[in-house]
Amino acid sequence: MQVTSVGHAGFHIRTAAGSILCDPWVNPAYFASWVPFPDNSELDWTSLGDCDYLYVSHLHRDHFDAQHLRDHVNKDATVLLPDYPVPDLKRALEDLGFHKFVETEDSVKTTVSGDKGSLDIMIVALRAPADGPIGDSGIVVDDGQTTLFNMNDARPVDLDVIAEQFGHIDVHLLQYSGAIWYPMVYDIPKRSKANFASQKRQRGMDRARSYIEQVGATWVVPSAGPPMFLDEELRYLNDIENDPTSIFPDQETFLDQMKEHGTDDGVKHRGLMMVSGSAAVFTGSQLEEISHPYPPEQVFGENKAAYLDKMAAKFAPVIAAQKASWAPAAGDPLLAPLKSLFEPIMALSDQICDGIGYPVGLVMGEETVVLDFPNRTVREPKENEGKYRYGFRIAPELVRTVLRDNEPDWVNTIFLSTRFTAWRIGGYNEFLYTFFKCLTDERIAYADGWFAEAHDDSSSIEKDGWEIQRRCPHLKADLSKFGVIEGEKLTCNLHGWSWDLSSGRCLTSKGHELRSTKIEP
Repeated sequence: MQVTSVGHAGFHIRTAAGSILCDPWVNPAYFASWVPFPDNSELDWTSLGDCDYLYVSHLHRDHFDAQHLRDHVNKDATVLLPDYPVPDLKRALEDLGFHKFVETEDSVKTTVSGDKGSLDIMIVALRAPADGPIGDSGIVVDDGQTTLFNMNDARPVDLDVIAEQFGHIDVHLLQYSGAIWYPMVYDIPKRSKANFASQKRQRGMDRARSYIEQVGATWVVPSAGPPMFLDEELRYLNDIENDPTSIFPDQETFLDQMKEHGTDDGVKHRGLMMVSGSAAVFTGSQLEEISHPYPPEQVFGENKAAYLDKMAAKFAPVIAAQKASWAPAAGDPLLAPLKSLFEPIMALSDQICDGIGYPVGLVMGEETVVLDFPNRTVREPKENEGKYRYGFRIAPELVRTVLRDNEPDWVNTIFLSTRFTAWRIGGYNEFLYTFFKCLTDERIAYADGWFAEAHDDSSSIEKDGWEIQRRCPHLKADLSKFGVIEGEKLTCNLHGWSWDLSSGRCLTSKGHELRSTKIEP
């Protein structure tokens, strides 16, 4: 098996039974904020795109690059489709001209066959609202000699199913870096923001190391790492010189963490550096050879700042062209179109609107609109209404662009761009961001139903002197594997949510109480 990194979470997997192109992303995404790091625009995309199979893990723009898929990928490739409850991914690929699909069943081994032979694959599909009803997924590929698990930025809650069906994993590709806007966009004191960022940075790397231990692969390739932020107003987001307050550590940093914490022991687990264009050949767990397009150190450490300067100059015209395509900032008031968009969604989402539970302010230049979730209305601010518990300041041109383009997901457009600011009084509100992901009837119906469905939390575990429910109240991760207890505080490392064990109260968000009891000696 030959594995070639094609940038970010993208890989080209060549086997005797055919080639699989995974998550090719090249064009700047999220309102031109994110660019693949290192640069992958000069790879041989004609050859890479002439693949037998295509796997797109989910619809986030750093995985689903519509322009690149349309222009550079063979439309006769067989698409390996995750098992999602909402068919948006399949529809989007059909709109681009893809017409051959293997519709897999979640976490079930499937044999795919073509003119060149057969491969065993399995796609682990995540379908909780935190992943969005459009989903997230990872893929296992077994060519008869080598078994590879491309987890990209999915966060599976049960990895036993992989070992049960495939045995030992030889190569593990996984995310370790941030892909979020928190805490950078929030109006909080600088010192607090730095503390929150350093905690989030370390939590992400801790979670990745936990996955390494659970999967138990011989080779670990850090992937789906940080993008480059090349627009001048966003350059501060890049991690230069291993900044402990950046949530975007790079591959070199994570490989150092693996060695520091013993998850790269040179025997059982081994970290492997790959940059865009790096190609590694495996026979089983044996790395036969690896080649790089340039010495990787040219883009890391003391050379990283100069590399980013070079890339900023290269991509300046591309970013300028994308900005020129945005809707103009000026125009008719935004109240009417936002009312038309949001109120029908509110009417379909009792669980989510009640979970939000308060009005949310949306400040767009000189205009403020209130999303009044308790009353299911979108309205102007009331006199002397005061500061809203949650609010967003977004440039009107960004809002007008997503309205113009009928975007069904503001999280995957505006929020991931980090081109906004926010404030909140109290904890994170998962229901609010779920609402912004689900701006179609299909999506909101699925998400609202998910929250309404009762989940089994009857199974218990004993951990560090406490009896607690086994499954995390957030997304059902196994707390025997992901739970960390410090004093009377439990943190689930899958998403970093925390609980007070003495009361069961969630410290991260509204609701989501935990069942917990102190074990008396």
